[in-house]
Amino acid sequence: MRTMWKGSIQFGLVYIPIKLYTATENKDIRLRMLHKDCMAPINYTRTCSKCGQAIENDAIVKGYEYAPGQFVPISEEELSSLQDETDKHVEIINFVKLSEIDPIYYEKSYFIGPDSGNGLRAFSLLRQAIQDSDKIAIANIIIRSKQHLAAIRSFENGMLLETLYYPDEVRSIKEVPGIGDLITENEPKEMTIANQLIEQLTTEFKPDHYKDDYRLKMEKLIEDKVAGMPVEKKKGRAAQPNVVDLLSALEASVKETKPKPRRKTATKRKKTV
Repeated sequence: MRTMWKGSIQFGLVYIPIKLYTATENKDIRLRMLHKDCMAPINYTRTCSKCGQAIENDAIVKGYEYAPGQFVPISEEELSSLQDETDKHVEIINFVKLSEIDPIYYEKSYFIGPDSGNGLRAFSLLRQAIQDSDKIAIANIIIRSKQHLAAIRSFENGMLLETLYYPDEVRSIKEVPGIGDLITENEPKEMTIANQLIEQLTTEFKPDHYKDDYRLKMEKLIEDKVAGMPVEKKKGRAAQPNVVDLLSALEASVKETKPKPRRKTATKRKKTV
């Protein structure tokens, strides 16, 4: 597993050397753009939108568009000057309950690993203290020149750091079209059946029970085409039930998801002598 960040956790006056490792990975299957006649990848070049010339990397600078068509350049040295020595520290600010953070704030997850043998004791102490407190640490961290709010929590036999969006990065749900037209008083019978449907579909969350069906189909399609096998034709979708109203749809859903009774196995009678 490749290290993507190296620094330390500042826990009061204690500094714990750590490394961060990306905890998740994107397994989407990426398709290349090909020339239909040659079946070869299409190259893309960086060109200037004004003069049309192809631009080499050493002629590219960063800039901010402060007005339409008006840019101010910002050099790498100027960006570096905004950082200080504390930028390699994960500064713990305070501790909160996990239930107080809405999932909308979570951005990306990283495994936290110890950086050296000398820091193992402090690392283990912090992990155990967080686990025993039943709380998570809120901290600041700078990754790739961007400051993030982060949550640190115990995870199995280690720790996990999850970057969070700042409040002004989360849009207001009031901006969603039509959200203000929702009905506040729902029909009691519809609510009863809806709650019954939720109860029937409620189960323990087990991640291994879920899979990316589309990706699995894509992998099979690619394997078949590489092997020169004919592509299976898509089966037609089952006809959708003709439901005329919400209540009927809910009742049909409850009936469809109702657990089927188990068949009783016949027990053999013992012969008496």
